[in-house]
Amino acid sequence: MTTRPAETAGPPADDDSRRLAELGYKQELRRTWSGFSNFAISFSIISILAGCFTTFGQAWNNGGPVAVSWGWPLISLFILIIGFTLSELVSAYPTAGGIYWWAAKMGRPVHGWFTGWLNLIGLVAVTASVDYGCATFLNLTLTATVDGWDGTLRQTFLLFVLILAAHGLINIYGHRIINLLQNVSVWWHVAGAAAVVLILILVPDRHQSFEFVFTERFNNSGFADGATSGWTFWIYVLPLGFLLTQYTITGFDACAHVSEETRGASLSAARGLWQSIFYSAIGGWILLLAFLFAATDVDAVNEAGGFSGAIFESALTPFFFKVVIIISTIGQFFCGASCVTSTSRMTYAFSRDGAVPGWRLWSKVNRNGTPRNAIIGTTLAGLVLTLPALYSSPAGVPVAFYAVVSVAVIGLYLSFLIPIALRLRMGDAFRPGPWNLGRRYKLLGWIAVVEIAIISIYFVLPIVPAGVPGNPDFTWSSVNYAPIAVGGVLAGVAIWWYASARHWFTGPRRTVDQPTDEVSPAASAEAADRTETD
Repeated sequence: MTTRPAETAGPPADDDSRRLAELGYKQELRRTWSGFSNFAISFSIISILAGCFTTFGQAWNNGGPVAVSWGWPLISLFILIIGFTLSELVSAYPTAGGIYWWAAKMGRPVHGWFTGWLNLIGLVAVTASVDYGCATFLNLTLTATVDGWDGTLRQTFLLFVLILAAHGLINIYGHRIINLLQNVSVWWHVAGAAAVVLILILVPDRHQSFEFVFTERFNNSGFADGATSGWTFWIYVLPLGFLLTQYTITGFDACAHVSEETRGASLSAARGLWQSIFYSAIGGWILLLAFLFAATDVDAVNEAGGFSGAIFESALTPFFFKVVIIISTIGQFFCGASCVTSTSRMTYAFSRDGAVPGWRLWSKVNRNGTPRNAIIGTTLAGLVLTLPALYSSPAGVPVAFYAVVSVAVIGLYLSFLIPIALRLRMGDAFRPGPWNLGRRYKLLGWIAVVEIAIISIYFVLPIVPAGVPGNPDFTWSSVNYAPIAVGGVLAGVAIWWYASARHWFTGPRRTVDQPTDEVSPAASAEAADRTETD
């Protein structure tokens, strides 16, 4: 990857504002975030203390230890490649609209329209899934520590609503400390993950063998009668287990969504994006391997539907079990707050260009430079999306939660695919920023496109046999409603586009006068020359 020589001093905000003006916008959000804070928000949203804990069961049931020990590094490599391609784009176009802005500028308004809606539904689903996961672990903590707390499904949902509301309030009224919270979150994740690994190494009386961790296969999905060989296992069941990695390492486009608040964004946001993936991949793999080595009571984990909490409860003393759960819960709380920040910025930017119904309401910022209405709207949307979680699945796994997770993965990664493909189409006509891939963009871009296309197919498929229409045990509560949610939104915005929006949606709207529509990263490169080194 290519960057220009850099010094340690950050560029003045005026240089960033000038670059933003070249892209068509005046500076409305407060540009107070450092490069580390920009990295921190994506690192916090990826949150190995969230996804590794809440989605572990998906890999355990669909492939077992090999889906984790081998699947995690393999899928992480593909995600890092996707991150490289997006880093090049945010370096050239550092705007809060991020993904959809790139698509509209490199393609046509229709590309920006569908990219924006896919990205928005993906971000809403990420927020909802993270906060519901946080509620699940808080519910477990309260069950273990508070007499009379039963840990019911409705209590989990109540906690989810309270956590979602808390994150909304923090983002509205904590505008002066939001970037500081991202920095604190990074260190909590680093120290917390290290503490969990040490606990799982030192406290259990015994551990699993290397053979178990790196070769053992499970099939608790219900498909193929539990077989761990044959084409059904390798082609269908095991790839479903990869949802653990694909979901955990997502939301890294947050670096783009807060780029209008970041100093030296053309370099800082690009570095923050790929580095958040890289360090999360390493830390997450170490953490997950510690889970597997501590999973000595396989029957207990199976009976819990692969829930990671069963590992800690069976391997640790009650005290250390509570410590691990609390560390994860706090990490997930930080993650959820960051998700609301990122989602609200995307909503604000997309509304600023008139694409969201009621756009005048959602594009307003208060006197503190905070998109308050966008924050409220995105939290309410996350609540509505998660309503099916009120109904339990007889399949014994949290199908509704995994469905929300699938919505997040499909929405976000499809929104990544469109600008990556448009970048490939542009070829040498693309004018890169100070951080770019050089001639490697073709190879990396095509790898990214193919990987996204494949995973988008897998994660709309049924998760359990009871979710397959025509199955004797079919129940609607077992259905993976990701294709319904994503497909419904896409159908709605497609109808809206052809019936109305194509006549008035012209892509990003300029809020400042500019004598030419040419988008050049020259001023940004000059500013980035003075930002911190890699």
